[in-house]
Amino acid sequence: MAKSRVYFISDVHGSNRCFRKFLNAAGFYKADILILGGDITGKVMTPIIEGGDGSFRCTYQGSDLVLKNNEEVEEFRKKAADFGQYTSIMSPSEFKELQANPGKVTELFNRLMVERTREWISLAEERLGKTSVKCFISPGNDDLSDLDPVLDSSPYVVNPEGRVVEIDGEHEMITLGYTNHTPWNSPREVDEDVLALKISGMADKVQNMKSAIFNIHVPPIDTPIDQAPRIDKNLKIVVKAGYVEMISAGSSACRAAVMKYQPMIGLHGHIHESRGIVKLGRTLCANPGSEYGEGILRSFISDLEGDRIKSYLLASG
Repeated sequence: MAKSRVYFISDVHGSNRCFRKFLNAAGFYKADILILGGDITGKVMTPIIEGGDGSFRCTYQGSDLVLKNNEEVEEFRKKAADFGQYTSIMSPSEFKELQANPGKVTELFNRLMVERTREWISLAEERLGKTSVKCFISPGNDDLSDLDPVLDSSPYVVNPEGRVVEIDGEHEMITLGYTNHTPWNSPREVDEDVLALKISGMADKVQNMKSAIFNIHVPPIDTPIDQAPRIDKNLKIVVKAGYVEMISAGSSACRAAVMKYQPMIGLHGHIHESRGIVKLGRTLCANPGSEYGEGILRSFISDLEGDRIKSYLLASG
């Protein structure tokens, strides 16, 4: 019986550095299968405005920067991309037009997200397309539907969203990037009953549940891997007596499905702060967490053999 090493990450949010580490993990950890489980795209766009004298200016992390020349611009853009931000060079008039038209801001932001995702798919094909390593990349709740055609376009990278796929000839995986509702009203949020139907629609098609993987972006509710800061109506973190108030932000539908079907492994993300591993019945559920903003890649690695998990660990680098 063959053994497969699975390398799983989530929530890279546009970080070039984290994505390159993801691809490099195939060689470094001797992984057979790479899985990126959602929230591919970033959250911040930084305009870089031409100064007219060869210089440029922008605001980055609350500070106003002056970039003296094209070389400094390119260095800044690389740094910003490594930590998940998008940049766009524009004239002062183009910047004023964006300020006056929120629709154009959204259009530009969406285009930059799609372009970086397309670049990542091409890089994965270039680095790993001729190897035996399999690569699965799916969207999460923060990812626009515009990404789906890009993820579906590759002859190498597989988008497993919404279906049952075999990852190595022995293990089936179902994948769902949708989540329950969040305070941010992200693109792929639905009610718990809809989540339940989406999960069961795939799970009922699994041939061997004992060796199956549930790649469900939102973790099961009321577990150590679904603890998130409480957010008030102004989207501010709630602090009481000097401590951040934490709540369970996972999905009841996900938990119910895990308890009903009892797959071998549950792969989750979504809640960056809740890195950890927990068992629900026979199912080992993992959330590697995320520190993409620091360029740190958090991961979960497991060696699978039939319906057994030979070994597993949380890693970072």
